Amino acid sequence: MKVVLFGATGFAGRNVAQVLRQHHVEPVESSLSLGLDLRDAAATTAFLRQHRPDFIINCAAHVGSLNYVTEKAATVVADNARMILGMYEAIAEACPKAVVINPIANCAYPATADVFREDEWWNGHVHRSVLSYGTSRRLLWATAECFQMQYGVRSIHLLTPNMYGPYDSTDPNKAHALNALISKFVKAELTNQAELPVWGTGTVIREWLYAPDFGRLIWEVLQNHRCKSLAQPVNLAQNDGLSVKELVALIQTKFNYKGQVVWDASKPDGAPKKVMDNTRFRQLLPHFKFTDFSEGIVETVKYYQSVYPY
Repeated sequence: MKVVLFGATGFAGRNVAQVLRQHHVEPVESSLSLGLDLRDAAATTAFLRQHRPDFIINCAAHVGSLNYVTEKAATVVADNARMILGMYEAIAEACPKAVVINPIANCAYPATADVFREDEWWNGHVHRSVLSYGTSRRLLWATAECFQMQYGVRSIHLLTPNMYGPYDSTDPNKAHALNALISKFVKAELTNQAELPVWGTGTVIREWLYAPDFGRLIWEVLQNHRCKSLAQPVNLAQNDGLSVKELVALIQTKFNYKGQVVWDASKPDGAPKKVMDNTRFRQLLPHFKFTDFSEGIVETVKYYQSVYPY
């Protein structure tokens, strides 16, 4: 099995690489920081011709916090669009028989959906707070379908909840929401901050996926890639969620922080609820066991403590 891992130095990519190595698969790692720009189709074609992968795991993306993808909306949508097109053009030219695995963030679901179901993906606009990144995820899906129609390139789409866990950014404006919260708590406790600002009202509900579990799920998909149910997008879901206020209360139990949490309602909340239906997932992987949420929080706290100061 030869695997190319795009976005290998990022949050999702590092967790995937770790799991692959546990199974004695050494991925061919690539990212912008390692010298390959997916926006450059010619360079990507040369890279893929050199390595001739059986599988391409596409963890590459330009993304950040809700605040970041709004502030940098034009850059985010343009960069991601160019990466998607450059990557698929290169695959069609260099290795059209490779199977592409695309994680796709659930922010691309319709803004008004209460529970996210795969068959309802196109039933409405994405939430305006994630217009740049959510639209690019829809473009990823559509591009993959078009390249399958014309060139026979096969893609598997895995729809992911908000992720948390080790190896994310230490910049709250770049980190995923839960990791940003935990990193703030680590810093506030170690520096004795009187107040800890938290973006939004805390009322929105989110489902969470521990990043090492995501890596394990990628491995399961590699083992089951011929399964007919993967011909359609699949939610990597537990059909469960917590409000951000509940989340903050849980995180606080892992710290001795004595300051006050201050909610900054001037910052966007995003969509009111993001919980994903898990019917199709349980048909595919009925026995998969997710890491207990409290355990995942503890391990993420340990990670941010280990990389402090930041």
